[in-house]
Amino acid sequence: MLKDLTGRGLLIHHWDADGICSASLILEHLKGKDIVNGAPVLGNYFLTEEELVSFSKFDFIIIVDMNFPEDNIIRLSKKSKVMIFDHHLGKVIENVFHHNPVIKGENPDDYPSASWIVNDYLGNDVNLFALLGIVGDHEEKIKDNVRFYRLINDFCKVKNLTFDDLHRMVYLLDSNYKIGDKSSVEKAPNLLLKIEKPRDILDNIEWNKNYELLEQEINKQINTPIEIFDEILIKRIDTSFNIISTVTRRIAWEKQKNTIVVNTGFFKDLDQLYVRTINKNMEPMIKRGKDFGFKCGGKKEVLGALVPKNQTDDFIREVKNFLKED
Repeated sequence: MLKDLTGRGLLIHHWDADGICSASLILEHLKGKDIVNGAPVLGNYFLTEEELVSFSKFDFIIIVDMNFPEDNIIRLSKKSKVMIFDHHLGKVIENVFHHNPVIKGENPDDYPSASWIVNDYLGNDVNLFALLGIVGDHEEKIKDNVRFYRLINDFCKVKNLTFDDLHRMVYLLDSNYKIGDKSSVEKAPNLLLKIEKPRDILDNIEWNKNYELLEQEINKQINTPIEIFDEILIKRIDTSFNIISTVTRRIAWEKQKNTIVVNTGFFKDLDQLYVRTINKNMEPMIKRGKDFGFKCGGKKEVLGALVPKNQTDDFIREVKNFLKED
């Protein structure tokens, strides 16, 4: 179906390693077609009015690893053919091609990343891009998934790589969005298609500079005080870097406790709120956030939201009460 697309196309992808690698797989498959790729405003899980107007000029739009609000998709579909490849929680959007096995009832453990969903749809063999998306979304936790950890290990043996190498590649790819470099995020999918060997990612000079800068900031934020509420960890940070997911993940996995992180320094009028759980399904709270009108999304163990600053404390209270329920 993808190769039947005609005209001028746009590929919209999430800004992290999974989104970048998913985009690379799509671009590789559509080689020779008139298609450009881009990311939404970094940190936004929705499209701005300016983006909606600009994007509607394309004949077809492919969206990977992004769970945009339904009204965004419906508006785009009025003028463009829309195709979505995703693995986040939500609902099936009618009248567009929406390929997301997770929201159709499949086991999320069988579809651990958008890159895997795209790769599977395309009928590709196991490859670096498909696996980097998985490692990016799960990091060390993927070792608990017997099937995919075996695939990763087998691939690494053939390519003379280690799991730590893949983990480092993910951090280097993610460094572009975390420092707020949208242009580099958008260039990365095509850049990946030009690499001659996996080590080229590890040796990228600019990405390594980004990585060192980010590690300093992440460690600084992690070392600030943590509040504790009924075994729930709550951290407030203030940074212009887009590191909230990394900070939350590291704290939750190190402490093995449900963790809420709020960043007050990324947007002027909104707070970033990120929740990672150990064993709690966040789907009800994702829905709750959307009911409040927040830009909200996530997966089974993750909630991400953009919340007006004057409503942040109230929503944190809702999340805390939900997490402490049996």
